[in-house]
Amino acid sequence: MAATSVVVLDRGNNTTCTVNLFGATVVSWRVNNQEQLFVSKQAVFDGKRAIRGGIPFVFPQFGQWAFGPQHGFARVARWHVEKMPERLPSGDVEAVFSLMDDEFTHSMWHFQFRLTYRLILREKELHFNIGVYNPSKELTFSCQLLLHTYFKVPDVRRCQITGMHGCMFIDKTREGAVYQETREVVTINEWTDRIYQNTMQEHIITNVVSGRKMRIQKYNFPDTVIWNPWAEFAKEIPDFGDDEFPNMVCVEAGRVAAPIVLLPGTAFEASQILQVM
Repeated sequence: MAATSVVVLDRGNNTTCTVNLFGATVVSWRVNNQEQLFVSKQAVFDGKRAIRGGIPFVFPQFGQWAFGPQHGFARVARWHVEKMPERLPSGDVEAVFSLMDDEFTHSMWHFQFRLTYRLILREKELHFNIGVYNPSKELTFSCQLLLHTYFKVPDVRRCQITGMHGCMFIDKTREGAVYQETREVVTINEWTDRIYQNTMQEHIITNVVSGRKMRIQKYNFPDTVIWNPWAEFAKEIPDFGDDEFPNMVCVEAGRVAAPIVLLPGTAFEASQILQVM
């Protein structure tokens, strides 16, 4: 399969969602022809390195991993198209992708699993439904799961993000120290890498594309990661431009602070809705 095999969901009216089967990475979401997601100009599409931007799918590990690549193998594995884009009676467009254990995953992680990833493109919304299944008869596994969404913004310093007030967070810029968020809205003016725990089910990001707002609604994703490498760390990322950091913010819904534990024959489901307001 070519490194750049993509599937496009097209709702009409220049509203599309493009999924690269390498990692089932959503690499574009356009609403009335306006791109909502950030992809670095230096992103590599070689079918080996994770794609820098869009919405990488993080599983079964968030962050550094002793047994395989950072953020796990799902974002660097070839996914299968379970259901090609299909128009629903509502006019919305649905597609389904899946990933199962194979030799590649067994080289890092010895468990059987199955992931399903269902996307629905609506007029101003993108819906994500994720299922994680443990088909084993005897083995239990634990895992982390996260959607590493890169939002495109004109200037991250002007964004405000709601839904974290009062939450505890792990600050990875301060050696994992734990703090409580006292601000009503989170703003970003420096290198930021935080895992907020038990966040509200809804976040609103102000001043995204064209000065609009982006609403994130999440279910069964108790954690929210906020990341921006800022100038000093942008320089250290080879597939990220030195001057691109003001034009992106990662607001990532996931389950990472306490892992998902799946007994034999059981499933875990989570979902996210992104809405341009």
